[in-house]
Amino acid sequence: MIPTIALVGRPNVGKSTLFNRLTKSRDALVADFPGLTRDRHYGRGRLGDRAFIVVDTGGFEPVAKSGILKEMARQAREAIAEADVVVFIVDARGGLTEHDREIGELLRRSGRSIVLVANKAEGIPVERAVAEFHELALGEPLAISAAHGEGVRGMLEIALATVAPGTASGETAPGEPAADDDAMAPQPHPGERPGPGARVKVAIIGRPNVGKSTLMNTLLGAERMIAFAEPGTTRDAIHVDFDRGPRRYTLIDTAGVRRRGKVFEAVEKFSVIKTLQAIEEAHVVVLLLDAQDSIGEQDAHIAAYALEAGRAMVVGINKWDDLDADARQRAKSDYERKLAFLAFADAHYISARDARGIGALMASVDQAYAAAMIKLSTPKLTRALQDAVARQQPPRAGYSRPKLRYAHQGGVNPPVIVIHGTALAHVPDAYRRYLERFLAEAFKIRGTPLRIQFKTGVNPYAR
Repeated sequence: MIPTIALVGRPNVGKSTLFNRLTKSRDALVADFPGLTRDRHYGRGRLGDRAFIVVDTGGFEPVAKSGILKEMARQAREAIAEADVVVFIVDARGGLTEHDREIGELLRRSGRSIVLVANKAEGIPVERAVAEFHELALGEPLAISAAHGEGVRGMLEIALATVAPGTASGETAPGEPAADDDAMAPQPHPGERPGPGARVKVAIIGRPNVGKSTLMNTLLGAERMIAFAEPGTTRDAIHVDFDRGPRRYTLIDTAGVRRRGKVFEAVEKFSVIKTLQAIEEAHVVVLLLDAQDSIGEQDAHIAAYALEAGRAMVVGINKWDDLDADARQRAKSDYERKLAFLAFADAHYISARDARGIGALMASVDQAYAAAMIKLSTPKLTRALQDAVARQQPPRAGYSRPKLRYAHQGGVNPPVIVIHGTALAHVPDAYRRYLERFLAEAFKIRGTPLRIQFKTGVNPYAR
């Protein structure tokens, strides 16, 4: 089984930097800002021929009794319970603190294998960097620099040596990457047709405080994400593997996106970038709206970005259970009027907190994914194109009329239809939209946008 390594320590000691070093990625947000990481973040690494799972955690406040710090401490405790070995990170430059002593005492009672590392030790003699941390009585402290990679390989070798091959717990917690053979295989790009058994990537997007993390927890059946009444609780894009019956998904919880004029902090700007990257990475996007709040321009901007990316989409209008009949009717009218350009997407009125409407929402996710990955034969596409032209011909361009001869499929997610003919550069956008609607109806494509590309043949008499 694949061993699990949890990174634990007080805020701003370099846990996320070490996570990125071990996973050889930039998945975790890193900034000189305490409390940036909040939810557990899983990644995969490899040392030689041995794979492992590494868990990044938020700054650990063992004595926190309320608020977001209490939720972050709960996440850290769950990571410790799941781990085969815990890497306890302290700050070699900041020295030993009372906070470190409290975490050390908790780890000592956990019964887990502990590797104590003093980070940020670059340029400091090893003996001086680790001297005062012997007081924790957690074994020989190791001096490392996560930012520069100094001592990281030796630390990892010691951590893995505490877990003999084949003796890892092998228990998969909610959100932990499954320890199967294909988990380490490279995942297909959203624009490629995935192989059998591949996971469907579903990104949940929306404004702050619309219930994205609550929806994630409801789907997983566990308090995997920190769901808090405070807007902006989620700051990173968290990937969570999730199985629902025979279907296999990777859910992506994203940070809420506010209007550009309200985004001032650098941390929030990085969070927005992570959200936009998650949209590009996903196969299907679930746009979550707040039924208790009117649909604003920001909702339309977020939806428009996902549409421009060509992603299949499902709309969830959340917090529906708290509205009376009149408010529900106003919310429906508001959605149909302001987001009319999402007519291709199914809309569901749900309650993420009470798990109402979730089954229908996931059924639409499956339908949208199937539509995004549909495979259309050239003869059928050409016949449908001829039917569309017979019903309504393209308008004339000067003395001639564009001729649409045949069509074939040029890609998936979104489905791309390439139409060949002559004088197609003069086809207006209105006729392009007519063809998109006609072909979507002809092939019952629901839940994904359809793209049409025109390709004009070369005139052999041009010279």
